[in-house]
Amino acid sequence: MSVSNLSDTQQRAVTELFRRIAPVADELGRLFAARGHQLALVGGTVRDVFLGRAGNDLDLTTDARPERVLEIVKDWADAVWTVGIDFGTVGVRKAGWQLEITTYRSEAYDPSSRKPEVAYGDSLEGDLTRRDFAINAMAVRLPEHEFVDPYGGLPDLAAKVLRTPASPEQSFDDDPLRMLRAARFAAQLGFSVAPAAVAAMSAMAGRIEIVSAERIRDELDKLICGSHPRAGLTLLVDTGLAAHVLPELPKLRLEIDEHHRHKDVYEHTLIVLEQAIGLETTGPDRVLRWAALLHDIGKPKTRRNEPGGRVSFHHHEVVGAQMAKKRLAELKFPKDVVSDVSRLVELHLRFHGYGTGEWTDSAVRRYVRDGGHLLDRLHKLTRADCTTRNRRKAAALSRTYDQLEERISRLAEEEELAKIRPELDGNEIQEILGLSPGPVIGRAYKHMLELRMDEGLIGKEAATEALLAWARDNGLIS
Repeated sequence: MSVSNLSDTQQRAVTELFRRIAPVADELGRLFAARGHQLALVGGTVRDVFLGRAGNDLDLTTDARPERVLEIVKDWADAVWTVGIDFGTVGVRKAGWQLEITTYRSEAYDPSSRKPEVAYGDSLEGDLTRRDFAINAMAVRLPEHEFVDPYGGLPDLAAKVLRTPASPEQSFDDDPLRMLRAARFAAQLGFSVAPAAVAAMSAMAGRIEIVSAERIRDELDKLICGSHPRAGLTLLVDTGLAAHVLPELPKLRLEIDEHHRHKDVYEHTLIVLEQAIGLETTGPDRVLRWAALLHDIGKPKTRRNEPGGRVSFHHHEVVGAQMAKKRLAELKFPKDVVSDVSRLVELHLRFHGYGTGEWTDSAVRRYVRDGGHLLDRLHKLTRADCTTRNRRKAAALSRTYDQLEERISRLAEEEELAKIRPELDGNEIQEILGLSPGPVIGRAYKHMLELRMDEGLIGKEAATEALLAWARDNGLIS
């Protein structure tokens, strides 16, 4: 395929893609043509080729109905799945490629329904009209490799702008989720959204209420894991969409942070998110990013005016943890994500009790125990939470946290902190006290764990003496 207005780099990318996919895509295109049907690469697949980020997933569209698609591919595909067939999509695996073949269609929501109504179409151009943005409304006919771009998606890619093929009002009314997709693509691609689309998002923000929590969750999660989440989040807040899907975020906008008087909590939160991202080492960390975004959402509820013009937010981390758990659960996030994010929110201020290093080894052990498997993320969140413009203060906080991490590392080497257990296990406690399993053994185990946290490793003999002393003090033995 050759397109006259492609850059040399884009043309090479297109050529390389078709060299790679020709054995599969062209063969399938000929298979559909022989049965009297059209087939085209479409949407994100075509867009990503021009962005130089094509993978092994191919999106295709056809005039064939889903049942007909199944007939055509059943003897050709390595595997077929029909989980999306009610929406006109058949999944296919062939020679390492994942293909989704969707019948030409249009989607519209009934005002009272959360689910789209699917109506099949008969032309590629008609199908492209219903796409969310012009950059996703480009196609390549197979097997002839004819490039189809009726809405100027390629110029929009060059300009890094998101426009809807139809009027934005019609597009967002057909599927309100597209408003969130605009913010998501802004976060993923770093694109701006056309003013007309922004205006429609602002006017129609309430329409998002009919979309299911699961679909909203998926878009928000992709947004926050994008390369430019600030752009997407700012768009959500500025258009009023955030008030419907993540209301805790815009509520931060007018709350002045007592530690950072030069910025409000909303701006502070976005900076913390960006700084947390800067500390990632293995790609997007959704738990860390959500914790950074939600770490201060308890402040509006806990704001108090203090004497002297001060403002306090006592226990905002506890309130915020409860709010984060509630919001993420309502968005249908997995339980482990809900638990981990809310726990990080709860713990994010713990370091500030460290002062200039006054914690005992016992307190350090408890910090590690409470952080558990989240300790590395807690380190990153705590460091990211420093947004002061006072360089001296920022350097002092960094040095202090360096010292805490050094102490954790030293104690970890000495005591295997991550695996802290009492020096006497449950069986040994039963044997020493001459008791059967039960609540008393549980209390004894808890006492020995606290002793381990306070004293570190003291040896089996000393631990046994301590257990016996505890048992005598509690009237369990004479």
